[in-house]
Amino acid sequence: MILAAETNQSLAQLSDLLVYSSMAVYTLAFFAHIAEWVFGSRSKVGRTAAALTARQPAAPAVTVRTKAAGGTAVLDKPKVVTRAAAGARDVPDGPGAAGGTVKGDLYGRIAISLTALAFLVEAAGVVSRALSVQRAPWGNMYEFSTTFSTVAVGAYLGFLVAKKNVRWIGLPLVTTVLLDLGMAVTWLKTPSDQLVPALDSYWLWIHVSTAIFCGAVFYLGAVATLLYLFRDAYENKLATGGNPGSFARSVLERLPAAASLDKFAYRVNAAIFPLWTFTIIAGAIWAGDAWGRYWGWDAKEVWSFITWVGYAAYLHARATAGWKGRKAAYIALIAFGCFLFNYYGVNIFVSSKHSYAGV
Repeated sequence: MILAAETNQSLAQLSDLLVYSSMAVYTLAFFAHIAEWVFGSRSKVGRTAAALTARQPAAPAVTVRTKAAGGTAVLDKPKVVTRAAAGARDVPDGPGAAGGTVKGDLYGRIAISLTALAFLVEAAGVVSRALSVQRAPWGNMYEFSTTFSTVAVGAYLGFLVAKKNVRWIGLPLVTTVLLDLGMAVTWLKTPSDQLVPALDSYWLWIHVSTAIFCGAVFYLGAVATLLYLFRDAYENKLATGGNPGSFARSVLERLPAAASLDKFAYRVNAAIFPLWTFTIIAGAIWAGDAWGRYWGWDAKEVWSFITWVGYAAYLHARATAGWKGRKAAYIALIAFGCFLFNYYGVNIFVSSKHSYAGV
């Protein structure tokens, strides 16, 4: 027993060391991302060339043989049109934070490598925490925060591995992760301990893990939505003959087009919404096992449902002609704000059956 306790304590200390180490690496990644944006802004020619090459190539011709005349006719392949925000303009995606420059791209690759390294170190810290307590590593807000930031970075790296154009998320993501971990180790830090009886269930692995994954992907969608609003305003200003400032040109012209950002946000939110629905259902089943009732209008249950309604309203707005674009984007941000309050506010400031912050 004594040896087991000492082993668990050592694992807990190792977990703390790994979390702090990941913060140090994330800090280096943050500065590398900054360098990518700074050096990428120094070549107007490079950015312009990259923006021009981002245009889609012309569709290949299609040869069709007509039966009546027995001859052939060359027709243009029909263009495939994807749904985007109302009033979307035919604008190419920007060249990215690197701005099409070699030095900017070098710093970008360094930033991605450091982000991946920090992710591995933080993930090891989460696993060490789980081994030290011999349970799922999300029994309180400290553990939830470290796991949430790990999953968010993992989802981002997953998009990169899938060859998706999401490098523009790197800087806001690393900044948010540093803030999240800073809050975790400063205000939310609690010693590793066993679960309260209500949480000691296999549903902890099912319900909480899906909630964390949903929140991480919702976060990526919220970043895309926020940047869409800025980029859309920038494109509107250019379309109406306005003259944006040098800072706006340097940053916003390197982002993907507003239509691309809007499409990315819609796709990730729509894809993860069914999983969030399952999260609420799984929580209700767990509540039935733990407390003898499936739904009791507890604060956490209420705000989970409000978040669900928010994202359902967003998806409905996207299907309604008059509510696409900026109006739908505002609804998506409100829905994510409800998720954040459910994440922080309910656990820390509201007294309920779900008050497991440990602070």
